[in-house]
Amino acid sequence: MSDRKVVLSYGDVSFGDELPELTPDVSMPMVRRFGETTGMTYWRFTDHEKARAAGLPGAIVPGIMSQGILVSLIHRWAPDASVLKIDTIFRAPVVVDSRPTCRGVVTDMDDEKGTVELDLTLCNEEGETRVLGTALVSL
Repeated sequence: MSDRKVVLSYGDVSFGDELPELTPDVSMPMVRRFGETTGMTYWRFTDHEKARAAGLPGAIVPGIMSQGILVSLIHRWAPDASVLKIDTIFRAPVVVDSRPTCRGVVTDMDDEKGTVELDLTLCNEEGETRVLGTALVSL
């Protein structure tokens, strides 16, 4: 088991804390499983050849799955957190079967409300930010 810090309360957090990195599973079997569960079985998510023929870099991870990955990063860091708000910007597609890295950092704290704001990123293997967001979290 890793020695990553798990946040149990607001008092466990400091401004500038970095969330433990996450390397999510965006393999074709996982994306297909997500697609079957959500009804998002479109070729652009499940067929590399058709996606490339349409001008994409390959099959792409559904945006809502990318957003879910960002939320999973938060819950790995603070299992009992309530995500009050998440805003996401999709800069470029995350390619299925790639090895992206998800990161987060505490950028603001409200002592009165016991909430923290996080900046979140999902980057490809080259370190290019594909998805970024901010989240407001209650601890």
